[in-house]
Amino acid sequence: MKKFYLSVSAAALMLSAPSALAAEFDGVELEAKLIGGEQYERLYSRIAEWEKETGASVKIISKKNHFELDKEFKSDLAAGTTSWCVGSNHSSFASQYPQLYTDLTPFLTEEFIGEYVSSNIAASKLDGKLVMLPRAQFDVSALYYQKDLFEDEDNKGKFKEEYGYDLAPAETWEQVSDQATFFTDPPNFYGTQYAGKDEAIVGRYYEMVVAEGGQLFNEDWSPAFNSEEGKRALKWFVDLYQNKSVPAGTPSYLWDDLGQGFASGNVAVNLDWPGWAGFFNDPASSKIAGNVGVVAPPKGSAGVRTGWSGHHGFSVTESCDNKEAAASLVAFLTNEDSQKLESEAGPLPTRSAVWDHVIESSKDDPYRAEVLAAFQEAASTAFPAPQTPYWIEATNLIFPQLQAAILGDKTIDEALAEAADEVDSMMKDEGVY
Repeated sequence: MKKFYLSVSAAALMLSAPSALAAEFDGVELEAKLIGGEQYERLYSRIAEWEKETGASVKIISKKNHFELDKEFKSDLAAGTTSWCVGSNHSSFASQYPQLYTDLTPFLTEEFIGEYVSSNIAASKLDGKLVMLPRAQFDVSALYYQKDLFEDEDNKGKFKEEYGYDLAPAETWEQVSDQATFFTDPPNFYGTQYAGKDEAIVGRYYEMVVAEGGQLFNEDWSPAFNSEEGKRALKWFVDLYQNKSVPAGTPSYLWDDLGQGFASGNVAVNLDWPGWAGFFNDPASSKIAGNVGVVAPPKGSAGVRTGWSGHHGFSVTESCDNKEAAASLVAFLTNEDSQKLESEAGPLPTRSAVWDHVIESSKDDPYRAEVLAAFQEAASTAFPAPQTPYWIEATNLIFPQLQAAILGDKTIDEALAEAADEVDSMMKDEGVY
């Protein structure tokens, strides 16, 4: 089997071997299931370059958010319909699919793999198999805010009078709550927002539990969140919703809803991912362009920053009938040129050379430099989603209970007790303990 040295773009490969790559994949069609969303389309535009250079073609047969893709992948595994070749993956989801994706190591050189940040490569492996190549989507959140709200002298005076301290970008989640209450004017304007369903709300709750000094799971994977720390964390979400400091639709929100909501200019502060940085500051997509500030995520009462993190990537299925071509596409979509393209909009790269490029190119761009500094600080204290194959299954049990408390259908104590019982039963049924 031929190994490709893919440390540069496929275009450069064609210069060194004008016909080999094209001849290798001429007429090959790869089916792909990819994450959808406006922030990913620039990268996908590069697929046409790869097609032209290799003679192959890509047919995208599904484009959905990761929660919907997760359901589709599980359905495919159950039905034995996994002959499509390339799939979007994420470090938070990957452990659920130990049989779905192939080891990419045989198709890549050590030099090429070594160009990624080692910690991202380590997190892309399952049982020693490299099942995913990381893209420029290392995810940890920072706090975006509308600068003019914090610079307004009238706001400063009123806030100081009401809360007894100066109005400034929040350093703690208690301050975020105060600011959200202060700025809210429903239904026209809201202090903040948060994702309200699926893994998204559980991930946010998880990082808040950690910031409060607790944990979601014990070392044996039994639930640990029905604790005083867990109750304080959930109270933060409940209070904001009950006080109408977040939009009424919050329980149904996912990441795209939050991004569009902040860009609409109707939200004061917003904890969000680096991939939105360019979108928020682009006049073509955002009403607050030129008015966006970014700081590291706030701390909870334990003095710990929220920092749930992970990274996106691409994988090749074990059932793919042309793994070599699929690996070439995955490598192309995560190579240096691709990561530079994605990083222009704010996402954090997973290649060492691209980090150097981003730092250098941000020197004359104050906003980019601010974004980079905030997310570098966030990344320095980040922690991954719980590394269990039952993470998503657990979140599917936890999030309805969190929603019930947020909506007022259950007390915080009732919701967490029921969620803990359900997760405990699931873990026991799976033989975890």
